Amino acid sequence: MMEEVMEVKETSINTYNPNNYERATIEEYGYKEHKGLKLTWNIVSKVLLVFAVFMLYFSVIIIAIQSFNASDSTTEFTGFTFANYGNMFTKTTLNEAIFNTFKTSIMATIIATVIGTLVGIGAFFLPPKLKARLTLLNNIPLLNADIVTGISLMLIFSLLLPINNHIFGFWTILIAHIYFILPYIVLSVLPKMKEIDPNMLDASLDLGIKPFKSVVKVLVPAIKGGIFSGLVLAFTISFEDFVVGYFTTGNGYNTLSIWIYSSIGKKSLFPGVYAFSTALTVLAIIAIIIYNVVKGRIKNEKADR
Repeated sequence: MMEEVMEVKETSINTYNPNNYERATIEEYGYKEHKGLKLTWNIVSKVLLVFAVFMLYFSVIIIAIQSFNASDSTTEFTGFTFANYGNMFTKTTLNEAIFNTFKTSIMATIIATVIGTLVGIGAFFLPPKLKARLTLLNNIPLLNADIVTGISLMLIFSLLLPINNHIFGFWTILIAHIYFILPYIVLSVLPKMKEIDPNMLDASLDLGIKPFKSVVKVLVPAIKGGIFSGLVLAFTISFEDFVVGYFTTGNGYNTLSIWIYSSIGKKSLFPGVYAFSTALTVLAIIAIIIYNVVKGRIKNEKADR
């Protein structure tokens, strides 16, 4: 009897074939393919994407078109010309504003990058509680509205007016720019510090290198990517700032954004401003393309090795 049962089991096992059974389809589980909804969503998503890109670059396109306008009026296009690009540096006040903008942004970025890098490195080696408190203090300028930051700094600088009646100007706007771009450098350095070996600094000190030289020769090259990204971001924010600069400048010291704001009340803006803005945008795009190409080549060379 046992032998017959074993034979039946062996026969059932040997004759089992999953291909002999019909497989259930997803439609039998209640799935319904909504082709109409899929097609509608694909169309809507593409339209929304085009609309979003258009809205982002609409102002840039308008400025670019206006830079080739032969008329000073912003409401009519009378002809196509390149004269605005040749005349964009002929206005003295505009040239001063452009020079002041580059001078303030470059100096503020360099100073903030040096201080922010050292603060980021120092904060990384702090105890967790102190590090959390320092990070919180670092984030306050980022969370504050620009107008609050500008008015606060203006009130602080106003306390020094009894000492110097002409304190408002280059130095106040420079300090203000350093203040509100410094957190971006720190936030760019800290993540890079987490990626390196924490024993790297101790190893360099054990080899007899002095602490400051260890920071400059060992840690800074290891986190140069974060420093560079923070530098670019800080320069961009400083260059385009208006609110903080408006409340902390004085004595005729105007940046480009303040100069444009002071010219808004006029019937037409100097066409050279449109030409300069368009040229600056084109140079930024070219710089980004060159950076990506060089970065891609470096990655390919490393991969080939």
